Amino acid sequence: MEVTLLEATEDPEDLVCKAARNDYSAEFVGGQSLEATMEDVDGDSLEEKKETLIGHLLKHGHYGPFEHPQITFAVEGVSRSCMAQITRHRHVSFDVQSMRYVSFDDVDPADVREGEMVVVPPSATDPDWVGRNQKTDAVDEETVGERAEIFRDTIENAVQSYQDLLDLGMPPEDARFVLPIGTEVNMVMSMNARMLMHVADMRAAADAQWEIRELTEDLLDIAAEWCPLTFDYYESEMKNRKNRLAP
Repeated sequence: MEVTLLEATEDPEDLVCKAARNDYSAEFVGGQSLEATMEDVDGDSLEEKKETLIGHLLKHGHYGPFEHPQITFAVEGVSRSCMAQITRHRHVSFDVQSMRYVSFDDVDPADVREGEMVVVPPSATDPDWVGRNQKTDAVDEETVGERAEIFRDTIENAVQSYQDLLDLGMPPEDARFVLPIGTEVNMVMSMNARMLMHVADMRAAADAQWEIRELTEDLLDIAAEWCPLTFDYYESEMKNRKNRLAP
């Protein structure tokens, strides 16, 4: 999996502060400097004032101003299973690589067996991995070896069958029905800062599936550089409190 920042609102926390102060300002925030807009906020410097205001907004549930900054990510190599989970979220825009128009006729099924094109879950290779809803504890090396063999046989055969169907003239949009749900896909996704925190509430939680949790942590790493005051407060004070930020 690879997550890349494509585009983001410049100075996002300045925008948050201007939007928030607009609600309580007699002056028009569009006609004054940020320093003037923040004059009555506690803090010795503009950065301290921004930290004060952002912390106050998040602490008291005033999330609206965080809907103004927007961020766009490119995501490479997540499974169709993970894609199905993340695309359930409202107020996130997606463009997803199409398996109707992109075919995998040049991929060697033997390479798929070794990890190309299909996401391999850790439980297929790690005997100590225990996933949610698993009926057993950790398993021995022999058992995980059997798991790995079944998994690799299945994905290799599925891709070979897919390519055989293409060779027989079946259109990619129909031949794709035999491909595993673990087939990799690329996405572009856009959301605002509030929605990103809500997605993190739901998908970075301990009970989330491992792949979408990894995706969400990568999104948060980028967000921490983009909106450092916001996501530092979120990480230390709010993370894993499900549904608090739901739009």
